[in-house]
Amino acid sequence: MWQEYDVNHWSSHSVVVGNAERWRRRRRPAGRKAAGCRPGYSVPVTTSQTSSSAVGPVLVVDFGAQYAQLIARRVREAGVYSEIVPHSMDAAVMLDKQPSAIILSGGPSSVYADGAPSVDPALFDAGVPVLGICYGFQAMAQALGGTVGRTGTREYGHTPARVEEGSCLFDGTPDDQVVWMSHGDAVQAAPEGFTVTASTSQTPVAAFENPGRRLYGLQWHPEVLHSEHGQAALVNFLHKEAGLPATWTPDNIIDEQVARIREQVGDAHVICGLSGGVDSSVAAALVHRAIGDQLTCIFVDHGLLRAGEREQVEHDYAEGMGIRVITVDETERFLSALAGVTEPEAKRKIIGREFIRSFEAAQRRVIEAVGAEGGEIRFLVQGTLYPDVVESGGGEGAANIKSHHNVGGLPEDLDFELIEPLRELFKDEVRAIGRELGVPEKIVARQPFPGPGLGIRVIGEVTAENLRVLRAADAIAREELTAAGLDNEIWQCPVVLLADVRSVGVQGDGRTYGHPIVLRPVSSEDAMTADWTRLPYDVLARISSRITNSVPEVNRVVLDCTSKPPGTIEWE
Repeated sequence: MWQEYDVNHWSSHSVVVGNAERWRRRRRPAGRKAAGCRPGYSVPVTTSQTSSSAVGPVLVVDFGAQYAQLIARRVREAGVYSEIVPHSMDAAVMLDKQPSAIILSGGPSSVYADGAPSVDPALFDAGVPVLGICYGFQAMAQALGGTVGRTGTREYGHTPARVEEGSCLFDGTPDDQVVWMSHGDAVQAAPEGFTVTASTSQTPVAAFENPGRRLYGLQWHPEVLHSEHGQAALVNFLHKEAGLPATWTPDNIIDEQVARIREQVGDAHVICGLSGGVDSSVAAALVHRAIGDQLTCIFVDHGLLRAGEREQVEHDYAEGMGIRVITVDETERFLSALAGVTEPEAKRKIIGREFIRSFEAAQRRVIEAVGAEGGEIRFLVQGTLYPDVVESGGGEGAANIKSHHNVGGLPEDLDFELIEPLRELFKDEVRAIGRELGVPEKIVARQPFPGPGLGIRVIGEVTAENLRVLRAADAIAREELTAAGLDNEIWQCPVVLLADVRSVGVQGDGRTYGHPIVLRPVSSEDAMTADWTRLPYDVLARISSRITNSVPEVNRVVLDCTSKPPGTIEWE
């Protein structure tokens, strides 16, 4: 089935979204700054055409910390672009990137362990501002001649800390504050020329700094929300001590990506797989901003969508935006390819393969429509995000958790060159860019939904019948969450059908052997980590009652209360 929608344009209203403050505004009186601190810096939140690439990136050196991605994200929240590099990267290579600052992340190692990562002292002599965090703080101290000891005392979790007056890093924050610790080893003596600027009851040297050399360090994790004034310390380091302007803003990101896309594409034509979700919608809008009518979006209905989603895409997206959209119904193709398959990775690979095959079939028709002048389709747009790359083993030494639908699920004989304009962005950045582009709020605020759709929410074989059951249960859960006003309280709520499991129940006067449905509501900021959402009991009760009463194949509804890690958000 082939449908084409040609529309004029969408609303051009833009919304500039600022970074939410994440720390309390209890400040010390002005002027209590150490003599060596940088002068106060008025940080402009840039919304002009100035390119953020004029300033080198802040490099986050990853020592294996679970929070390395979060550090990078917090830097971006301060309006500064950041990149993550492995600790094994040679110092000369790091400096060749012309970083504007360097942050050494925490890590699981002890500086005394065999093969423990170390820091090349050359980094500290290059004149680049450096901030060491947790393990990075200890490695920094050791490299500069300080003393790191195995004290036998560990600090984990919320810890009261005392910061010294006049500290550059803690300027404007209270003398007493709660921080988040996670360490066994501790710095016992600061390197020569450094001033100790914070302590705890167990750690006399919890932070130090040498403003003259632009070197700073702290034992706790400023990137986590549990550290009350952690973001304030990061902002002080970035804006005051490193002197970096806040130029990493939605409009600047758009300007840079538009220029890159135009240079990459030239006069060629581009297609984009449109799902109606945030990622593909914003990616399409960004590419359309760059090349206009050279872009054609193809919406493949693989039969794995939730109730009403195809109609929503055709109405809200195709009819509301100025992008050429073609709809292809491939339900039978996907179900035939998935018949008898239950292994999760196999399902993902099949869905990725068939998706591209559907694209190849659609490509021929698109060429017939736009190729009268000999136009060539060479590029495919994907809404790949930074967490997608990380979760698929994109970083050095990273474990391949599962082949991501936007990264590892594609066949090797791909006929298109990829355009991934969101590859370096986190989800909140994508939403901000979407608003800046004028993408409708109901699309921008949509909860994440995986590319393989319900195919990875059916645990077992993906059949038309199993999809019908899951689709009905999912619709009920979504309706109740929306009615309760909880859509903005949760990151997403996968509804999972355990098609390979039957549980005994009783309905009416007889026994039943129905399938369990799993509710997986989670709260997250970027999908790198997540916690299960504590939904009100009355909402859970309504969802359970409606599903078991309305979907006869289901006689049990259970709640997944597992955080990430150890469990991923999706079950497959």
